[in-house]
Amino acid sequence: MLRYLLEKEIKQFVRNSFLPKMVVMLPLMAMLIFPLIANFEIKNLNLCVVDHDRSSQSQKLIQKIQSSRYFLITDVAENYQKAMLQVESNNSDMLLEIPVAFGKDIDRGTSTTVLIAANAVNGVKGGLGSSYLTAILQNFSVEIATQIQPTKAIPQGAGFDIIPRFWFNPTLNYKMFMIPALMIMVLAIVSGFLPAMNIVGEKESGTIEQMNVTPVGRFQFILAKLIPYWLVGFIALTIAVLVSRWVYGFKPQGSIVTVYLFASMFMLAFSGFGLVISNYAKTMQQAIFMILFFLLTFIFLSGFYTPIDNMPQWGQVLSNFSPFKFIIQSVRLVYLKGCGFADMLPQFFALFGFAVFFNGWAVLSYRKKS
Repeated sequence: MLRYLLEKEIKQFVRNSFLPKMVVMLPLMAMLIFPLIANFEIKNLNLCVVDHDRSSQSQKLIQKIQSSRYFLITDVAENYQKAMLQVESNNSDMLLEIPVAFGKDIDRGTSTTVLIAANAVNGVKGGLGSSYLTAILQNFSVEIATQIQPTKAIPQGAGFDIIPRFWFNPTLNYKMFMIPALMIMVLAIVSGFLPAMNIVGEKESGTIEQMNVTPVGRFQFILAKLIPYWLVGFIALTIAVLVSRWVYGFKPQGSIVTVYLFASMFMLAFSGFGLVISNYAKTMQQAIFMILFFLLTFIFLSGFYTPIDNMPQWGQVLSNFSPFKFIIQSVRLVYLKGCGFADMLPQFFALFGFAVFFNGWAVLSYRKKS
């Protein structure tokens, strides 16, 4: 009986003019576009400069700032008031004021100061921009000190060198953090959204009533709805993996088999969740609203964009009810740290628990009506 049900589902899927195209185009577009725009790196900050000194040293500083990948010099204002107008009108994000005698003070070896003012309406942008500019100024100060006193010995123990080591993502490329999560987003839409829409679509068209009068059991019916979309999910995941490898040069540090193992458990869990929604929804509109509500909730609780540790304590507790949290953690650990199955047993058992719970609920909540 299951064989014929699967044959029916596969034929319905292939005959659909939209779904096969979506399964191919969704991972392609998601992996080609989203990593470029879903990016929390702060670049191309608009900087307004007020240069009261106009010396060679102030020009070197401006050139050093301009050569970084973080700032764009949008204007060179005559005074602080005009620079503030640029910030208030959102033409500039920050301003840098260089005082008179800046170059002379540097040449004499005396201390000097500059002013940094940032638009902090966007706190992340203002804070990181100020940190970037401060780091550039500190680097400029070290260069100047080396040029002025190149042979001056530094007393033993008078200072220390900071040599940062960035583990697992040495280039601090935010795309490497986002790509595994985007893979899971594609997987969730294909393996959870589509099965739910399939059943609700049959309710609206009336064809499910024909299934309800047959001797097909609830377990067989649910399984026949799930298996084709598991296969489609693996196809979508494979496309996403290949795009991340060929376009971004991003490959897993661990075993790709581990990624597929955890992805299969997640698809089993989230497909069951989609079927639970479809059992309660009577129309396509109801199903879409319900799935979107829970999908967005799961995403925000999963650490998709920001670390879970940044959440309040109650948010961290609620995040344990999101299957996205555990699958995103698993894929990131494999891709970035090269972890194996034994290193991620808590995540695996959590996904297994979600799979048992949602699929059991889906079978029990399905009601045949004659």
